[in-house]
Amino acid sequence: MDILLTNDDGIRAKGLRALYAALVEAGHTVHVVAPMRQQSGVGHSLTVFEPVRAMEFVEPEFRGLGVYGTPTDCVKLALGHLLPRRPDMVISGINAGHNVGPDILYSGTVGAATEAAHEDLPSIAVSHDCHDPGDADLIPQARHLASLALRVDWSRLGHRRVLNINYPACPLDRAKGLRVCPQTSAVWKNTYTERRDPRGAPYWWLEGEIPAETIEAGSDKDMLNRGYIVLTPLRFDFTDQAGLQALKDMSL
Repeated sequence: MDILLTNDDGIRAKGLRALYAALVEAGHTVHVVAPMRQQSGVGHSLTVFEPVRAMEFVEPEFRGLGVYGTPTDCVKLALGHLLPRRPDMVISGINAGHNVGPDILYSGTVGAATEAAHEDLPSIAVSHDCHDPGDADLIPQARHLASLALRVDWSRLGHRRVLNINYPACPLDRAKGLRVCPQTSAVWKNTYTERRDPRGAPYWWLEGEIPAETIEAGSDKDMLNRGYIVLTPLRFDFTDQAGLQALKDMSL
């Protein structure tokens, strides 16, 4: 297969490099177009008021294009201009840190996959539940994902879908298996830590957590916490059908 690979952690990120190696090892043609810099939390944003620039990476075991822009920029530029032909699939990841529940709205990893889904391409966002993998080897997760992507019967899914896959923080051989489950409706309880710069001006760091008691049993966050690999199919039709019916008699 021809696969477009991107992420939001940047083209040098360990997760993207592991997934590149696993996909090439499996015999796929891999086109990397990924952000030059860390882009976590940018969601589906794109660059519109300045040019998008890029730098080529040619290394002994890696080749790709680093884009000075967002993950969505990377997918748009790749599909609209850079690639010689339409890819068979787009994969975004492996992201450092989970993307479950409310994270799906903020995630640049999911944003990139969503942009590909809007083009009606098979699209996967993949994350690992560890923000600092350190010396951890992500090749097992990458190989698992490369195999899993081929097992999906995309014809059974609707158009413009994203498969959101999250691996637990434990080694792959200690994961309890794969579970298909819904997104939790729990949200972050946010806090900001205030600090002062050397000149006395305040600045803030965003912190917070998803309260454990608000996480539904059997949801993506719950099952990930329990040590399962979780898969959640996503769609991005935001129309509230119940609201549509409730407001159908309104007129100006």
